Amino acid sequence: MSSLLREEMQRVLFRPARQSLVEFIEIEEPELGRHFLCVSVGKNRQVQLCIVRCQITQTPTNSGAKRGLHTKRSSIQECYRRTETWSLQDLTLVDGRDPDVDDPCFLLHLDKVRSVRAVSCSAKYAIVRSLVSVSEQYCQRALKLHNFDWAYIKPTSFYSNRGDCVVLSQICFYAFNLVCLSMCPVPLDA
Repeated sequence: MSSLLREEMQRVLFRPARQSLVEFIEIEEPELGRHFLCVSVGKNRQVQLCIVRCQITQTPTNSGAKRGLHTKRSSIQECYRRTETWSLQDLTLVDGRDPDVDDPCFLLHLDKVRSVRAVSCSAKYAIVRSLVSVSEQYCQRALKLHNFDWAYIKPTSFYSNRGDCVVLSQICFYAFNLVCLSMCPVPLDA
């Protein structure tokens, strides 16, 4: 589903602006409709962050125009519109709020602090990994992060950067270690 959504947003919204969609996550906003936080790179290597609103509209169409019939059908269309846009150069800090709690909220420090609520913690870490990567690649600077579990942002040499698979494999590795430790005998005569 997300690959179809990516292709649709790329075709409708980013390609006409000569940009390439790098990463997006679904976020929760107070307005109706689906909202996404998107990271895109322009032809001039300018990296942008934007909030995209997907609104479903119904437009009437004439289905029997060729045969002289005048019946109307409604065609459901998704309309993508950017509601906010920032340059990655303006992003001074990404604050994860609390690394020890599964909290999908984070703060983007731009000209003002923008609170963002992802639909899941894995989505939050996916977008931050992407921001770190494009900042190093296109802006040649390290992005300042605060209150994130660094192990999920920058994989160690054992792991490769494959997005959510890294997070899942690290959780499984930690769980396996806990199971092994719980099975170890404890000497009673100490």
